[in-house]
Amino acid sequence: MTLDQIETPAALIDRPRMERNIARMQSRMDTLGVAFRPHVKTTKCVEVARAQRDAGARGITVSTLKEAEQFFAAGFSDILYAVGIVASKLPRALALRRAGCDLKLIVDNLEAAQAVAEFGRAYGETFEVWIEIDTDGHRSGVQPDESRLLDIGRMLHGDGEPHGARLGGVMTHAGSSYDLNTPDALAALAEQERAGCVRAAGRLRDAGLPCDVVSVGSTPTALAARHLEGVTEVRAGVYVFFDLVMRNVGVCATDDLALSVLTTVIGHQVDKGWAIVDAGWMAMSRDRGTAKQTHDYGYGQARMLDGAPLDGYMLTGANQEHGILANVDHRGGDVSVHLPVGTRLLILPNHACATGAQFPVYYARSEEGEVVVWGRFYGW
Repeated sequence: MTLDQIETPAALIDRPRMERNIARMQSRMDTLGVAFRPHVKTTKCVEVARAQRDAGARGITVSTLKEAEQFFAAGFSDILYAVGIVASKLPRALALRRAGCDLKLIVDNLEAAQAVAEFGRAYGETFEVWIEIDTDGHRSGVQPDESRLLDIGRMLHGDGEPHGARLGGVMTHAGSSYDLNTPDALAALAEQERAGCVRAAGRLRDAGLPCDVVSVGSTPTALAARHLEGVTEVRAGVYVFFDLVMRNVGVCATDDLALSVLTTVIGHQVDKGWAIVDAGWMAMSRDRGTAKQTHDYGYGQARMLDGAPLDGYMLTGANQEHGILANVDHRGGDVSVHLPVGTRLLILPNHACATGAQFPVYYARSEEGEVVVWGRFYGW
């Protein structure tokens, strides 16, 4: 298959870029002396996860039980479900473990820890559970110095005998790294993330509780960390594709972005300097993550099929199926001449995870221009 045989809009993967991104992150983790557990929620694609595993990744991180089920069926067994578990989802977690999946769960509250322990005891299963640590006030987790950290740990550990759950470790995610854009600030947050998670692990151990795993990670902090003493593994996801948000954060160049949306010019508003394309928010998503950053890319950056930037143009608007590619610099003459109907373009996304989620398949393109189709998971 070639690009001109693909109906638009479509999600394209630049395989050489993707492979370079995978190699870069794995090399970084190898240098820092930690295991790497990629977060596969970005791609939800078996072929991509296999490429990460082939490069040296150990285990995967998922954001839904649907992902866990699909990846387990595809041969991945060491899986961290990195969203706080609730009682209603435990039967699916039990089914995975009984099928042979080494599924780990996370909690950040005593109620969830108790629910896991009681459910596991009732069904004769011992769930491995990690405690989520809040190291940057971003979203979820227990702060490293909170007293309830030990309460949750004791609930999971019990008296040391099998009782439905066991404490496997701690994990954290420095999501606020997405708000930064300098090497020093990223390095400082990476150290804050590392130190907080290691401190939480130390408190558990000092209380006589086991804590084998210390898991940290986000794409920016993984690439910015200067050392990872006390950490056993790192997690990161969007690095495999990168996106315009990551470009603004400063951890990649635009030419590292491996995901784009193939789109076609379907009309014009010449007096406004607009080319209308068939990639609206149903293709690009409504994510406007670059709007609060130093460089706003609208709904995405347009490029020619050969990758050359379409200077002066921005995807400024997105209706359901229509995208407005505006000549924001008001130069270059008649847009209908410059970009006639039928012109095919690439749009680089703000947020690779959100844009990828709009499509059922990826079209993965080799350096020679050959295209193969890779499926993508949906649902929860």
